[in-house]
Amino acid sequence: MKREVKRIYFLCGQNRCRSQMAEAFAKFYGGDHVVVESAGLNPSEEVHPYTIEAMREVGIDLSQHVCKKN
Repeated sequence: MKREVKRIYFLCGQNRCRSQMAEAFAKFYGGDHVVVESAGLNPSEEVHPYTIEAMREVGIDLSQHVCKKN
């Protein structure tokens, strides 16, 4: 039986912390079953360094991620 691919979109103010983390976790745990994106209404210049460090501690690399606009 073919499994339907779900689309998940995380939207926040700056796309700097929470939405970046949510996108990364959804991709990590969702695998090929989800298409995930995140964006901000007023995106920051960069992903917050603490976000990158926190995700590195759980084995997810966000060092190359960029903040995206909705």
